[in-house]
Amino acid sequence: MKTIIHVNQHKVRKREEKTLTVKTYKSNTYARTAEIRGPSKVVYSPDKPLSCGARVWIETESEVVIDPEEVTND
Repeated sequence: MKTIIHVNQHKVRKREEKTLTVKTYKSNTYARTAEIRGPSKVVYSPDKPLSCGARVWIETESEVVIDPEEVTND
């Protein structure tokens, strides 16, 4: 399953702790850390950002592990 990880600038500006957005087709999860257990790539796409506005993100098909104590779902 493809996972996209990016820094949510709105949460950074609000000084929230959980600024990483970990997206799959099923969910958005917010966290402070995300461990990628396998290959991944960093994408910079200033002319075609994600729908959320992110211009830089990480894409992976690998497992992404987030500490359950620091998870917020949306």
